[in-house]
Amino acid sequence: MKNLDFSSWQNLLSTLVALALVTIIGVGIRLLVMATIQQRRERANRQINERLRLLMSAYKTLGGSFTGELSVDPTHLRDFRRARAGDSLPSPTPPEPNEGGSSSDRARRIRDAVEAALSDIILLGTEEQVRLAGRAAQELVEGRNVHTHDLVVSLRAFIREALDLAPVPADFAIPRQGPTRLPGTSGKGKGGDEGGRGGSGDRQGGANGGLAIGMGMAGAGAGLGHEIEDQDHGHHPK
Repeated sequence: MKNLDFSSWQNLLSTLVALALVTIIGVGIRLLVMATIQQRRERANRQINERLRLLMSAYKTLGGSFTGELSVDPTHLRDFRRARAGDSLPSPTPPEPNEGGSSSDRARRIRDAVEAALSDIILLGTEEQVRLAGRAAQELVEGRNVHTHDLVVSLRAFIREALDLAPVPADFAIPRQGPTRLPGTSGKGKGGDEGGRGGSGDRQGGANGGLAIGMGMAGAGAGLGHEIEDQDHGHHPK
């Protein structure tokens, strides 16, 4: 305030203009900093939301089952074919999808879903989760059955902490969890076959109906032609 000069209106005007410029520059800098911080927060929130979404999807895939088979069978369809050709397998060979049900096809789909979930965890998981997922992936590569319960427990604790939820009570024992069981595809195939047969039947019925209509129209045309011819002969002079 000591440097302000109010001795004349020119000095007063220049002082006010300087104060206005300093205020505008300060407000602009503040707005720019606030906008930058807001963009960083939004980017961080999007990353966290995407990370949580993928990890929650992986949790449902790896821990969606409490009963039945709680491990992942790494056997591929080519191993089944090699077994039929005479090669030995470390595990018993389940039936083919077209011979005795869709158990092998369901196991293959579960394995594919688990592999995709492990890939997401290796990309976006914590250090502990990455170690567990890498070990599970290595067991799959080596052809051993994989249990995903430990990885599911780590995912559950991380997701609840990220969502500000209370941890699971220590005195509450949750059963072991395994990969979710996917529905088979045999029913769909049968439905498709029945639908195809129904469609062919409808087409055949439509063709027969069209043929009958055509024959009826031809008969009606022939009858009309004979009637006109008789009328002509009736009016003809003998």
